Amino acid sequence: MFAKAFRVKSNTAIKGSDRRKLRADVTTAFPTLGTDQVSELVPGKEELNIVKLYAHKGDAVTVYVSGGNPILFELEKNLYPTVYTLWSYPDLLPTFTTWPLVLEKLVGGADLMLPGLVMPPAGLPQVQKGDLCAISLVGNRAPVAIGVAAMSTAEMLTSGLKGRGFSVLHTYQDHLCPEGRQLDIKKSSYKKLSKFLQQMQQEQIIQVKELSKGVESIVAVDWKHPRITSFVIPEPSPTSQTIQEGSREQPYHPPDIKPLYCVPASMTLLFQESGHNFQPPSLGKFLWTKRTSRSHPFLPVMILHMVMLTSVRKREETRGRKLRKGSFLEGSEVRTIVINYAKKNDLVDADNKNLVKLDPILCDCILEKNEQHTVMKLPWDSLLTRCLEKLQPAYQVTFPGQEPIVKKGRICPIDITLAQRASNKKVTVVRNLEAYGLDPYSVAAILQQRCQASTTVTPAPGAKDSLQVQIQGNQVHHLGWLLLEDYQLPRKHIQGLEKAPKPGKKK
Repeated sequence: MFAKAFRVKSNTAIKGSDRRKLRADVTTAFPTLGTDQVSELVPGKEELNIVKLYAHKGDAVTVYVSGGNPILFELEKNLYPTVYTLWSYPDLLPTFTTWPLVLEKLVGGADLMLPGLVMPPAGLPQVQKGDLCAISLVGNRAPVAIGVAAMSTAEMLTSGLKGRGFSVLHTYQDHLCPEGRQLDIKKSSYKKLSKFLQQMQQEQIIQVKELSKGVESIVAVDWKHPRITSFVIPEPSPTSQTIQEGSREQPYHPPDIKPLYCVPASMTLLFQESGHNFQPPSLGKFLWTKRTSRSHPFLPVMILHMVMLTSVRKREETRGRKLRKGSFLEGSEVRTIVINYAKKNDLVDADNKNLVKLDPILCDCILEKNEQHTVMKLPWDSLLTRCLEKLQPAYQVTFPGQEPIVKKGRICPIDITLAQRASNKKVTVVRNLEAYGLDPYSVAAILQQRCQASTTVTPAPGAKDSLQVQIQGNQVHHLGWLLLEDYQLPRKHIQGLEKAPKPGKKK
């Protein structure tokens, strides 16, 4: 849940009544804690804050922070201890043990799979599906993660310790752990936020206005004020910098998208002689197709070609090379193969170097049925264009540091549309973010902050395992800026940018 950065909505000191209610909730949720332990966990007079935040997937979470350390968090009215709290009360939850190398996967957001469990001599703790559990490492009693059991202990044993064991909510070193630096207005010379805003207004840095009774808002900022332009962020200490770099989320780098072509069985003859791995159709099947059963002026030549290719195929097979269709080629490779084929077989017209004579293989590969006996030559550009059009489209996506992913078909562009919802409200919907390595929940969180509008993430209709982001209002301009400038995606892979609202005419 906290594997990626979250957005803080508010951070306020807890009230006395809320502090008493929290104590009662802790006693109910964790009955094994005694009265003194509850008082230690939720102190009576020490500083205790309530932080309301939105996780990267959009979940609303309430975190209780004592002395700068998160001690509890609440999700959907359920109270959970943090890893920091479990270090003080290691027996608070049933504890399961895994190997130290698994921690890195858990911190990255993975759930704990049952094959990763270590079976203790006394057996696994007895839990039911949905029970809250702690996870520790071999050789260290201190818990490093908190999760919910995906099945009971009996079901775990029955499955042979296979499958998902725990849905992990929080881990050591995730973004919920403090990074060592906080800004506390109470520890400054202003003591109160209202006094700080009043001073900034007197220096004409900001303009504050009371929009409603008791609610003050910043309505203007002088970004060119010397106090702002001269501000420099202080360099963190080496220790703090190491901690921050270890927990910082990796920056996004756009994938390298490359169009490819897959050779169908009907065109293997043209590409076979280039040495690529394609399986030519059988000789008998080729000679008796409807296209060649008619009187064909090149039929004797075609038979000769087939006999030669069959012998070539047998020689290749004897060398241990497996020929089969389905190889993927780049556009430049296709052009090179076609050009070399024409030159090798003396198909370039002697009188006009811009024309290529069509032999039986080229005729069968690129011409339509009604052109078989009428088209004898083609210009180079027409020949290459027709050849590319006859090939099956494919594409390769390569993310930094990962193996290339090759798929047939054309990559779906990021699709931006406008729709009407209840009360005739207009919303912006964006789909296919996952194909470009973008997390819809992260995109929704960024847009919510930039557009100051509500966002939701829902399953995309008609697409399996795909999500769509919906933003209130026409936010195509903000969305386009995010995709083109921040994520640096090519414009050709984004459709719907023209739906951005037109700027109003100057009066």
